[in-house]
Amino acid sequence: MPSLLLVVFILQFALHLINTVGASTIDELLWLVYNKLPTPTSSNARRCQALKEEVVRLKRELGNTSAQDNFGKWAKLDRQHNKAMAEFQKLDGSLRTHQATFNSAVKTLRWLGTQGLRFVLQFWFAKSPMFWLPTGWVPHYVEWILSFPRAPLGSISIQVWTAACAAAIALASEAVAAMWVLVTRKPTPTAKQDREPMAFRTDQKPVSATGEKEL
Repeated sequence: MPSLLLVVFILQFALHLINTVGASTIDELLWLVYNKLPTPTSSNARRCQALKEEVVRLKRELGNTSAQDNFGKWAKLDRQHNKAMAEFQKLDGSLRTHQATFNSAVKTLRWLGTQGLRFVLQFWFAKSPMFWLPTGWVPHYVEWILSFPRAPLGSISIQVWTAACAAAIALASEAVAAMWVLVTRKPTPTAKQDREPMAFRTDQKPVSATGEKEL
C-alpha cells in the first residue's frame, strides 16, 4: 500500500495539472482517445471526419467550376455537396450530444477522483499524524499550527501536509516554466551602440565645433 504522504502529494500534483492544462482541454483529449477505441461512437466519429473532408473537397471543386460554362458538372457537385453536408450535420449533432454526456461523466469522475478523494482523506485521517517533528524543534504555538486542526500536538496534520505539497508543486512549476523560457527564448536583436569609424584621409584637418578647420 502506498504511503499516505505520497498519495496526498500525487493527488495535489494531479490537481495542479488539471488547473494548469485546463479541464476543457483534458475533456477534449479524453474524447478523442475515447473515439479511437472500439466504442459505440468510434464508427460515427470516423464517418463524420470523412464527411467533413468530403464537404471541404466538394466545396473547393464547386469554387473551381463555373456554373455558366459547365452547368452539368456544377449541378452534380452541388447535389453531392448538399447531401454530404446534410449527413455531416446529422452525425455531428449526434456526436455532440454524446460528447456532452461524456463530458458530464468525465467531470463527475474527475471531481470524485481529485477533490472528493481529498475531502475524504482529510476527514478520515484528520486525527492521524503524517509524521512527527523532533521534540523541542519548534515553539509550542508552531506545533499547534502544524497539527491543526485535530492531529496530535507535535505532528504534521494532513491538512498542513496538503497545503505544503500544493505550495511546493506551484513553486516547482514556476521554476520549471522560468527555466524553459530562459532556455528557449531567442536573444532580442539590439541596435549597435557604437557606430563604425568612418574612413578619412590622413591629410584632412579636424573640424572644430564652429565648423572651421583647425590648423
